[in-house]
This record gives sequence, C-alpha cells and structure tokens, in this order.
Amino acid sequence: MHDAITELHRAGYSISELCEVANITRQAYYQYRKRKKPLYEIENETIGATIATLYVKYNGVPGYRTMRHLVNRQLNTSYGKGRILRIMRIMGIKSVTRKKRISRTMKAGLCIAENSLGRQFISKFKNEKWLTDVTEYKLKNGRRVFMCAIMDLFDNSIVAHQFSYTNNNKLVFETLEAALASNPGASPMIHSDRGFQFTSYGFRKILKAHGMTQSMSRVGKCIDNGPMESFFGKLKAERYHLVRKQSGYQTYELLVQDLNEYIQFYNHERPQDVLSGLTPYELRSIAA
Repeated sequence: MHDAITELHRAGYSISELCEVANITRQAYYQYRKRKKPLYEIENETIGATIATLYVKYNGVPGYRTMRHLVNRQLNTSYGKGRILRIMRIMGIKSVTRKKRISRTMKAGLCIAENSLGRQFISKFKNEKWLTDVTEYKLKNGRRVFMCAIMDLFDNSIVAHQFSYTNNNKLVFETLEAALASNPGASPMIHSDRGFQFTSYGFRKILKAHGMTQSMSRVGKCIDNGPMESFFGKLKAERYHLVRKQSGYQTYELLVQDLNEYIQFYNHERPQDVLSGLTPYELRSIAA
C-alpha cells in the first residue's frame, strides 16, 4: 500500500489525498518511508532484480524450478523454490507454456523388442541406458526437417543428434553411430518407440555389433519413453516455437544452427532440478 502511494505520488497525485483514500495518516506513511528495511525485504528486491535479468537473458524460458538454480548460482545463495515462485508471481513472470504431445500409435516393423526398460528412468552409471526418438520441425516455407536424438539417462544429456530433410533409416543409424563414436566402448540398453527405423533389421544389426540390448515402448504408450518426449517438449517450447511465432526459420541451415545452440545450452548451461541443480555435463564430468 505504502509503495503504491509513493508510485502514485510520483505520477502527480497528492500525498494527503492518497493517504485519505488509503485510510492512513500522513504521519504513518512517512514513518513507514523512514523505517529501516528488513533484511528479508532487501533480499527479495535483489532476488527480483536478478530474476528480471535472467528472464530477459533466457527469453522467458526458465520456470521457477530452473530459475531457482540460476538465481542461486548468480548470487551464490541457496533460496528455496517456494520463495522464487512467490516472487515470480508477484512480478507477474512465468515460463512459456508448452502443449502436450498427442500420443500416436506407430506401426510395428520386423524386429520387435519387449519393454525391458519398464519406465526405470534412473541410471547409476554413464552409458547404461539410452533413449532415442525422432521429431520434426517446419521451415517457413512449410518444408519439414527431422531430428533424431539420443539421451543418456544417467545425466539426461543429449549424447548425439542429427538432422535431415528425410525421416529414414539413415538418419537414425548415423545418430546411433555418432553416439557410439563419442562414447568409445559403450554398450548400453537403448530404448525407443516402435517406429519403422527402430524395428528395422539394420538397426538391430548395429546394436548386435556393439553388444547393445534393445527395449521398446508398448504400442501407443509414449510415456514409456517419457524423458525423451520431455526433452523434445522443452526444446520446442523454449526455442523452436518462440522463433516460429516471431519470424520462423527461413532456411534449413538457420534451423539447424539455432537448435544446435539450444542443445549446447541444454547440456552445458541449463541446470535441472532432478540433477540437484547441476547441468547434464556438470554431472557427467564429475562421473568421468
């Protein structure tokens, strides 16, 4: 109330009239203005200013959980997520929202595997459990671009990803080979949906050559590949859809460059609540 009186006075209103409307005395107002601000209030002002800076820096992407880690990193503090949420609500700040992905039933191919992963999305070791999937994007001219990505459940990092105009076996095979090349000696379980690339003989042949086991989601159960779906949701909400609403992607090269930059940010800069505030690669480096 007192802060509102101050702001309205700066806009040209009389202190006496404002105090009368607020049903307080001028003396009470001036006493409040002269009081020494409590530490909690000073901290909240600092937190609010930091939130505003980070919100602009990251294009409105961080929700209160991520914002908590970003604020604590910048201020070298340990504020709880409840306090950050309250301040963000007071400031009228919230993260961009994302739509839930519609579940689609995929056609089965030749090589079907059981759901050996069984939604056990926690891994104690690097390169123990990988998830993979393919998603699509659209350029300004309507042409589609496909991306295959592979996630390590140990730290939720994206260990490999590839882009292509065509959603085919080659895209998936090259992504898998890139993941194996960057993690020599790895032979994890790899989980996917029942897309035609993952049920192909060629995919099974690569897995066998590297001593890998295969797991597949049940028909129509995208939740069986939840973390992978969640990553695609974050990427689209925090980067792809924001650009599409503004100007869109004019060329394949611009889309690939921008999404590569996001994945770099996701792996190296974006702290995750489930990783105790670490980024995926921070956790990965500790385990190295």
